[in-house]
Amino acid sequence: MALSIGIVGLPNVGKSTLFKALTKKQVDIQNYPFCTIDPNVGVVTVPDERLEKLAAFSHTAKIVPTVIEFYDIAGLVKGASEGEGLGNQFLSHIRETKAIAQTVRIFEDENIIHVEKRIDPLGDIEVINLELIFADISTVSKRLERIGRDARSGDKNALADKALCEKIKATLEAGQLANTLTFQESELPIIRELNLLTAKPILYMLNKKLGGKNLDEMNDERYQRLMAYFEKTGSFYVVLDAALELEMNDLTPEEREEYKKEFGITGASGVDELIKKCYAILGLETYLTTGEIETRAWTIKKGTKAPQAAAEIHTDFEKKFIRAEIINWQDLLDAGSFAAAREKGILRTEGKEYVVKDGDVVEFKI
Repeated sequence: MALSIGIVGLPNVGKSTLFKALTKKQVDIQNYPFCTIDPNVGVVTVPDERLEKLAAFSHTAKIVPTVIEFYDIAGLVKGASEGEGLGNQFLSHIRETKAIAQTVRIFEDENIIHVEKRIDPLGDIEVINLELIFADISTVSKRLERIGRDARSGDKNALADKALCEKIKATLEAGQLANTLTFQESELPIIRELNLLTAKPILYMLNKKLGGKNLDEMNDERYQRLMAYFEKTGSFYVVLDAALELEMNDLTPEEREEYKKEFGITGASGVDELIKKCYAILGLETYLTTGEIETRAWTIKKGTKAPQAAAEIHTDFEKKFIRAEIINWQDLLDAGSFAAAREKGILRTEGKEYVVKDGDVVEFKI
């Protein structure tokens, strides 16, 4: 399953620095707008400690983690939906991704230019989201024009299409994102065809700066308004320091711990948390396979049944599926072996209706 996240935001908020920290990939980072023109693409592994433990358990020759593609997309500006700042080109890059990671600056630093000449994270979000909304209004309006004649003739499919597009357009014109709507199963093919920017899941990445004037640490009114917005909209967000994460990339694990201790940094890596949350906003889970040849993570949508999960390995597995042997990864390690797990009755045989769960170790029988 291909997973792709577009990193967007206003110019000079730390997008390319974050991308470099994520992928450890050298990209052009300069203190001026539109430095990044074509989207850089980097492949990032999803952190998963279970793989290492299962690999040690199975004496595995190879570990294959699940991955996410991150696209570093050039800075959007007000008017992007009308082509301002090469906006149409950049919006088309976002359209190719599965989700959006919106970088938002929450620090003050007079030496780093802000394109809006002010630090207001909620204001930045409103600028970006409004451009995405305008682009989607254009997409939906074109669709309505195209189906107008068939709808006027009474064609049932066209009438349903028209009703859906009008509902979406009204939501967008009210300043709301399309992802605030709930769609019926029958409407999903049209939604996929429209490929709306605001229908994509959004994760907000709040970029701070070590030693800087960080709005969260100051409990600034601008940060309070931002948190109130997130609570109201149920938005996902991560607070991190992109420059700090980039700097720690070049350190050994021991040096990294010493560095964190020196500057009073606690908790897991902000980048690791970001990657995990990107995985979560897409509604994904991981099941695992393990053996002497390889231990691998497989990506599925939550709620996927066993035959469809098997198709991630090979499409023939879904067609030829008979049953699956399932055990939670920790239960397997605690048991000590597959044989011991079978004797204890915790290695289960499941059929076609079984919904695969995150952390299941699976062997498919075909």
